[in-house]
Amino acid sequence: EVYFKNLSKPKQNEVMDKNGNNHKLRICVATCNRADYSKLAPIMFGIKAEPQFFELDVVVLGSHLIDDYGNTYRMIEQDDFDIHTRLHTIVRGEDEAAMVESVGLALVKLPDVLNRLKPDIMIVHGDRFDALALATSAALMNIRILHIEGGEVSGTIDDSIRHAITKLAHYHVCCTRSAEQHLIAMCEDHDRILLAGCPSYDKLLSAKNKDYMSIIRMWLGEDVKTRDYIVALQHPVTTDIKHSIKMFELTLDALISFNKRTLVLFPNVDAGDKEMVRVMRKKGIEHHPNFRAVKHVPFDQFIQLVAHAGCMIGNSSCGVREVGAFGTPVINLGTRQTGRETGENVLHVRDADTQDKILHALQLQFGKQYPCSKIYGDGNAVPRILKFLKSIDLKEPLQKKFCFPPVKDNISQDIDHILETQSALAVDLGGTNLRVAIVSMKGEIVKKYTQLNPKTYEDRLELILKMCVEAASEAVNVNCRILGVGISTGGRVNPREGIVLHSTKLIQEWSSVDLRTPISDALHLPVWVDNDGNCAALAERKFGHGKGIENFVTLITGTGIGGGIVHQHELIHGSSFCAAELGHIVVSLDGPECLCGSKGCIEAFASGIALQREAKKLHDEDLLLVEGMSMKEEVVSAAHLIQAAKLGNTKADSILRTAGTALGLGVVNILHTMNPSLVILSGVLASHYINAVKDVINRQALSSVKTADVVVSNLADPALLGAASLVLDYTTRRIY
Repeated sequence: EVYFKNLSKPKQNEVMDKNGNNHKLRICVATCNRADYSKLAPIMFGIKAEPQFFELDVVVLGSHLIDDYGNTYRMIEQDDFDIHTRLHTIVRGEDEAAMVESVGLALVKLPDVLNRLKPDIMIVHGDRFDALALATSAALMNIRILHIEGGEVSGTIDDSIRHAITKLAHYHVCCTRSAEQHLIAMCEDHDRILLAGCPSYDKLLSAKNKDYMSIIRMWLGEDVKTRDYIVALQHPVTTDIKHSIKMFELTLDALISFNKRTLVLFPNVDAGDKEMVRVMRKKGIEHHPNFRAVKHVPFDQFIQLVAHAGCMIGNSSCGVREVGAFGTPVINLGTRQTGRETGENVLHVRDADTQDKILHALQLQFGKQYPCSKIYGDGNAVPRILKFLKSIDLKEPLQKKFCFPPVKDNISQDIDHILETQSALAVDLGGTNLRVAIVSMKGEIVKKYTQLNPKTYEDRLELILKMCVEAASEAVNVNCRILGVGISTGGRVNPREGIVLHSTKLIQEWSSVDLRTPISDALHLPVWVDNDGNCAALAERKFGHGKGIENFVTLITGTGIGGGIVHQHELIHGSSFCAAELGHIVVSLDGPECLCGSKGCIEAFASGIALQREAKKLHDEDLLLVEGMSMKEEVVSAAHLIQAAKLGNTKADSILRTAGTALGLGVVNILHTMNPSLVILSGVLASHYINAVKDVINRQALSSVKTADVVVSNLADPALLGAASLVLDYTTRRIY
C-alpha cells in the first residue's frame, strides 16, 4: 500500500469528465477465493491509494466465507480493506450440481447488493463459477465490467467460463501477448484491451529479498532448509473428476516415496474437492512426519514458500504462472492447465497411470534452479491498470461493440495504454569494451551504452549488472518491453547452462563463469549466453545475408578470427561447444605461432593481432612508413599496415595478400567440409580480404563448391544484434 501511495503524485482532487463535471469513479471489486484475491489485492491497494480519483467497495463471497477453506476473508480485513458486503453463496455438495446451485444462489443475492452500491465499474477476475455469476449480474444490470486475465487458455470448465465472461465484459486487462491476440480473435474491441501483465507480479518481483527463513520454519518445521522441500497444490478437474482423484492418489504416493518435507494445501471449492480431502486423510497425510497439510497460507507467505522451494507440484495455475517469476521447478500434473503459456521451469506430466512417472518427474526437477520468467508480467501492471481506469469515459454508450473479421493488421494500442515494443537487452563482452544495448524486434538499436571492460571478474560482473539495470529502466522511457537478456562473449560457452567454460586470452579471469544466474536473479529476466562467433551467425540469420538461407557460415575478422556455422537453419555448437573455432583451422604447418599455442592457424596470419605484429616488425626496421603517411599514434596497429599497403608499400601489401590467402585457404576447407551455399565475412577486416578469398576459391576449391557466394556482412553491429537474436528468436518462436 505504501508503494502505491508513493506512486501516486499530487494531482487534481477529482476526475473531470468531458463536460467539466467532477466525478469520482466508483469501483466495486468482488473477490471469491484466496487465488483471485492475490491478483485483485494489488489493484485494490492502488485504487485505495488514490481516493481523489476512485471510491472502492469490496464484496466478498464464495469460499472466502467457508471455514473448511480457511475463512480467508480475514486476510482482506488484515489488509485494512472495509468489506461492504459478505455473501454466502456456496451450496455444499460433492458433484457438478452443487456448482450450478452455487451460481444460482449468487445470482439471487447479487442484484440487491449491486442496486445499493450502484458502481460505475465492476472488476471481475478470472474463470471461476463465482465470477461468472458476478459478470452475469453486472451485465444484466447495465454495470460496466472490467475483466482481469481474459484471453488465456487452460483445461477444465474454467476455459469456457473465462471466455463467457469475456463476452460479457466491456473492458479487458490481459497478461500476455497471446492472450491479447485471443481476445482480438474473439472479436473484442481493440481499444478496450489493455496488455498490462499480471497484477500479482507487481508483488512477486520484489518479494524474494524479504526474511523468508522464519516463514519456512513456521510452516514446515525448524529443521528445513531452502530448496529442500516441496509445495503441493492440486485441485479436482471438473470435466473428469474420477481421473483427477486417481492422479491425486498417485501424487501423494510419489511424494511419500520421495521422502522430502512437503507442504500440502487443501484443494479449492470444486466438484470432487471433498473426495480429494478424503484421499489425504486415508493416506494419513495430516499426521505423516514429512507432511504439513494446511487449508490456507497468506499470499505474502506463500510467495516466500514457493520462491525457495526445491519444487512445486500439482495442477494450480499458480505453478505455471506466478512460480516462474522465481525460477522454481514446477511439475504440472494432468490437463487442468493445458494450453497455458509456461516458462522452461515447468515439466508437464499429462497423464500418469502409476506413481513411477510422477516420482521420475520429481527426481528430474527437485532442487534445480531455472532462469526467472516474466511471461506473465514485468512488475508494472497496476500503474497501467489505474491509468486505463482513468481513461474510461462513462458517457460512451454502454452497449458493447464487437470487431468482427477481418481483424485490423495493426493491433497495437495507443501509447496512453503503454503497449511497449518487444525488445531485448543485448550485452557484448569484447577484449576492450563492454557494451549493452536495447534492441528492438526489427534489429534497431534503440539505446546503446559503452564502458571499458574491467580486468577482474568481480568488477566486470558488477559493471554488467549496473549497465543492464540502467538499460532496463531506460526501456520503460523509450516504450520498450524487455523480453530477456542475450550475452555475446569470447571463449568457449555452454549455452544450455549459461556458463563461460574457457575464455580467450583477451578477456582475463573469465573461465568457469556462470553468467545466467546472477543476471537473471537481479533483473528477473531469462538470460541466454553464447560465443561471439555464434552470435554473429545468429545476427546474420535474423537480420542479415543469412536470412532464409538453410546452410551458411559466418567468419569474423577482427582482433581475432572466429565464426559460426548454421546448418539446416540451426546453429551448430558441437559435442563440447567447440564447433566453429574457424580461426584455428591450420593452413600452414610451419606458420607463425598462434595465441592458442599451435602454429599456422588462420588467426596467426589474418587476425588484427597478427597484422599488428607484422606492422611492428616493419616499423622496427623502418620499412613501414611511406610518403603521405605519418604516425600520430604511439602504438603501431593493423590500420597502419593497411594504410601503407594502399599507399604503395610493397612489403605491407605482400603481408596483406598472405593474410588474405591464409583466410581463403581456410574458407576452402570450410567449403569442402560443410558445403554451405553462402560464406559471410564480417568484422573490420572483411572488406580488405574479400577479393583475396574469392581468388583462392577460384584457384583451389573443387568445382562443385565454387558456386557458393562469398559476401561482406552489411550489419553494423553483429555482436549486439546476435546477442539480441538469442532472446528474440527464442521468446517469440515458442509454441505451448
